[in-house]
Amino acid sequence: MSNAEPGERTRLVRDHIRFENAHDLPSVMGTFGSSATYDDEPWDEHHVGRAAVQSFYEQLLQALPDLQIAIGKEHVGSDAVIIECTIRGTHGGTWRDLPATGRRLEFPLCGVYTFDADGKLAGERIYYDRATVLRQCGVFREPTSLIGRLLLFLNHPMTLLSAWLGPRPRAGAAGTAARADGPQ
Repeated sequence: MSNAEPGERTRLVRDHIRFENAHDLPSVMGTFGSSATYDDEPWDEHHVGRAAVQSFYEQLLQALPDLQIAIGKEHVGSDAVIIECTIRGTHGGTWRDLPATGRRLEFPLCGVYTFDADGKLAGERIYYDRATVLRQCGVFREPTSLIGRLLLFLNHPMTLLSAWLGPRPRAGAAGTAARADGPQ
């Protein structure tokens, strides 16, 4: 846990985001302590160590060359700063093996920032709706839309067939037993 005051931690996080918006990777990395971590929770992806965190940022800035982060709300706790923000940018480079689509992205994100004993960032953990990002990239369709249903049928015929047929009562299931015990 950091010895830094809440105001100092908040300033560090604001600087960190300002450096992200400036695409100033050396300064972004300068906000992290010696044992940095970056957790992209929607993908269950965890980057441990300064080299791994830097590699993550290099890929991110290539994928979203005009990345901008707009801070909405800040929440300061005894051991973390939590930021609610909006991510904006154009998918202009490969991201997770998806070639650039040129599509605009805008989605809410929550970032949790923790600190080391020296008051530097120990870790950044982000949460966002992965489906929203994939939909905005053009590679995900809601299964309730017409195109989504068609793609579901093409991609998952057994899943769709099972869904159309609906659940079948199993012998000895609670619903079956209730009917058997009811009035005759």
